[in-house]
Amino acid sequence: MDTPSDTEVLLFGALGEAVVKFWSNLPQAVQQHLFEQAVTCRGERVRQPLALYLHDKHSRTVDAIKAHAMPEPDSLGG
Repeated sequence: MDTPSDTEVLLFGALGEAVVKFWSNLPQAVQQHLFEQAVTCRGERVRQPLALYLHDKHSRTVDAIKAHAMPEPDSLGG
């Protein structure tokens, strides 16, 4: 994977800020698609922190995103 240039990092950041700003106004299907694409791009390690971040920032967050972000208990009840 190529390392993004400084310009790309700036542009990705600007686009990300814009998406977060209008997240609550996006249709749930678009929210879900963007969320899953972010996880695909950055890996499963971002799923829970991203879901929590979006939930904390916006009152209307896709229930499916929140459900996917919750860690499942193991078979020992933990």
